[in-house]
Amino acid sequence: MMESTESCVPPGFRFHPTDEELVGYYLRKKVASQKIDLDVIREIDLYRIEPWDLKERCQIGCEEQNEWYFFSHKDKKYPTGTRTNRATMAGFWKATGRDKAVYDKSQLIGMRKTLVFYKGRAPHGQKSDWIMHEYRLESDDHASPQASPHTYILSSLIKLSHSLSNIVVIK
Repeated sequence: MMESTESCVPPGFRFHPTDEELVGYYLRKKVASQKIDLDVIREIDLYRIEPWDLKERCQIGCEEQNEWYFFSHKDKKYPTGTRTNRATMAGFWKATGRDKAVYDKSQLIGMRKTLVFYKGRAPHGQKSDWIMHEYRLESDDHASPQASPHTYILSSLIKLSHSLSNIVVIK
């Protein structure tokens, strides 16, 4: 039996958080194991799910969405290394551009990395229309002592329309 993946939100509910809200409220509370008032962001294993399958798992309510949000653990490529594993069965996420600082007023609270999904294996992957913004806290000062050694990230997933596929999404 398949369980419902739809979030329980009131009719007409729209979820359009800013970068500051995603990092300063949602991600900070998740890392600190604190309750989030309206728990609409799901936790998933990003590296076991293809981007086209994430849409239905991260759906919020019944409304049409252009952007999907989720928490995931940062997966290391090697147990003792710092490189992040961003591969799935069908392809890989490749970082593009520079990381963008996320500020709350004038205080640096986190960073946003932009990634593009490529089908296949590097270096011969085929670029897709899937873009992900990966948010991380700048420091783990807010993490509880019981927090796992793997750091949480919060991601937003966007599928570009064909007319926009050559444009970089900037927030």
